[in-house]
Amino acid sequence: MKAFHTFDTNLRRNLLILFAAGLLFWSSTSMFLPVLPVYVKTLGNSEPEIGIIMGGFAIGLLLFRPTLGKLADKYSRKLVLLIGTAVAFLAPFGYLSFTSIPMLILVRIFHGISVAAFTTGYSALVSDLSPVVRRGEIISYMSLTAPIGFGMGLAMGEYLVDKVGYPGLFLFSSTLAFIGFLGTTKVINPPLQVYKQNSEKNHRFWQILLSQRVRVPALVMLLVGISVGSVHVFVSLFIKSTPVDFNAGLFFMISAIASFSFRVFTGKASDRFGRGLFITFGVAAYVLACVILSQANSTFAFILAAMAEGCGGGTVMSMITTLMADRSLPHERGRIFALCIAGFDFGIAIAAPMLGFVAGKVGYHNMYGYTAALTSLGLIIFLTLSSKNTLESLRFALGRGSDAYSLNNRE
Repeated sequence: MKAFHTFDTNLRRNLLILFAAGLLFWSSTSMFLPVLPVYVKTLGNSEPEIGIIMGGFAIGLLLFRPTLGKLADKYSRKLVLLIGTAVAFLAPFGYLSFTSIPMLILVRIFHGISVAAFTTGYSALVSDLSPVVRRGEIISYMSLTAPIGFGMGLAMGEYLVDKVGYPGLFLFSSTLAFIGFLGTTKVINPPLQVYKQNSEKNHRFWQILLSQRVRVPALVMLLVGISVGSVHVFVSLFIKSTPVDFNAGLFFMISAIASFSFRVFTGKASDRFGRGLFITFGVAAYVLACVILSQANSTFAFILAAMAEGCGGGTVMSMITTLMADRSLPHERGRIFALCIAGFDFGIAIAAPMLGFVAGKVGYHNMYGYTAALTSLGLIIFLTLSSKNTLESLRFALGRGSDAYSLNNRE
């Protein structure tokens, strides 16, 4: 945290406002996690139907993130942040108003725009503001809004349902998002540096997505997204289907605490040891979480799985964000983030309906076993394809070599 004391007053103020807005946004969003699948089930829907409805959120992420990335680069990061908080304010009213499957899917798609917009604008703006030599440290500190906000939201979610019911939960979530919107209006968006573009085609969708610097992180994020989707959508129902007396909200709370703990030190360490080592660790933690869930039959097993899930969440997202900041220039950063994280969105989008079908056929234990195998594939891909050849990839992924695609010396 000492790094913040070296910044000028305006920069510290900007980062503080962003941090507060992030806390409010993630608190608003996360309070749905442990209760929304259960709420949808109370409406009479089956596991596959729940998966389809919940998967609508990721469809909104996937469809709109590329466009929002372009908006962030062409106009401003602040505009995209405002869109994200505004949608988070409006979406809960949709849950209050509709109960049919088609309308709930549309509400989930609309709600997904909020995370697509907020994370794209937030990541790009924090990266713009961070000095290159301390980028990993600053991004990790600023990304603490997610685990802290998640912890706050999860703690409030089930409590509010017990005390005031689902309508009270939805209204409170909307209120938090609105306060975040008001705070975001005070953010100062610095002007972007202008770079000469060598070729227009280098800035088109497929050229960026299939470029060496983006495609492997995006593919890894897709497979990680399947793992995350399996937990976020189904772990509450999985726990309730077992005789284990364990609160789903506590699972997410433990995960958030573990995520917070790892983010505190991994960012600064990555500035010294490289991003690859910590991405490898994070993906391996996601694999471990799914392996434990595939065998879980006790409170202790669910606690261990939650801790492993949190370790993955505390490293992968912030390190991939930092990696893509290293591999991009400011004028293209919004699109780079949007396209890379779109892999994560797509993973979540296909996880809900696909794994909902699998769970209905073979049960939750086997479903998590299959998820562990898919996430292991992501780990293998990163270990062998993250750089220009297999040897360089292994060295980078194990913290023994530098990133061959870093553009830090050009900023």
